[in-house]
Amino acid sequence: MTHSLEDDLALALRLADAADAESLPRFDSAGLEVSLKADRSHVTEADLAAERAIRELISSERPHDAVFGEEYGASEEASRRWVIDPIDGTANYLRGIPAWGTMIALEVDGAVVVGVVSMPAMGRRWWAADGLGAWTNSLDSAPRRIGVSPVDTLEQASISFQSLGQWRDAGRLDALLDLQDQVWRDRAYGDVWSYMLLAEGRLEFVGEFDVKEYDVAAAAAIVREAGGRFTSLEGDESLTTGSAMASNGVLHEEFLRALRSRASRA
Repeated sequence: MTHSLEDDLALALRLADAADAESLPRFDSAGLEVSLKADRSHVTEADLAAERAIRELISSERPHDAVFGEEYGASEEASRRWVIDPIDGTANYLRGIPAWGTMIALEVDGAVVVGVVSMPAMGRRWWAADGLGAWTNSLDSAPRRIGVSPVDTLEQASISFQSLGQWRDAGRLDALLDLQDQVWRDRAYGDVWSYMLLAEGRLEFVGEFDVKEYDVAAAAAIVREAGGRFTSLEGDESLTTGSAMASNGVLHEEFLRALRSRASRA
């Protein structure tokens, strides 16, 4: 059975609803259960419950689709695969900071064609599908189409770098500090929210290391449909290289050149 992109997007939004119903009631709860995974990162009962809710709905609505999630891994392979991060920003979540969200993407034949990001503690959601544009809404507003900024010089650009530790561990901190000297403003807004700010035209660059496909797939779909570019920090279009760089598109090559120039001098 074939499904239209509109049908898949509608399902993705319902998946986000199911995840929100698990994560939001547990947010900032004194009794929240938290444990450490094998890689020493945190996982909460909300991460697990949200991913289970998403998987159950996919199993019911799209039983032949594959699933790849952060908490429960990959199911069987298929031409259609849902890529899920039930709570991106778990560290924020367990500290009661509202900058966290569920990321849901659909890949068809290896290409991401649908993306949804839901940040219920902020009352915000973003979504996109291939050729249908990128959109957002809040609790008290109708959906509106979004697009990246037209800023075309580094001197006017605002960047988000996620974490100094990531750049240091990747051996690229000096490159980031050089870039910081060339732009208007730098902040670490953090996790998926940075990419959504870029898709709305509020930033021109987001870069990070040590990422998995589920950390970026939904964001990539939204940024690209908003008119931006999404690659690795080496310029590779794949989402499986371990790094991610999003831009407004206009400045993408200039950002890459600036980062490569410093790396070549190191």
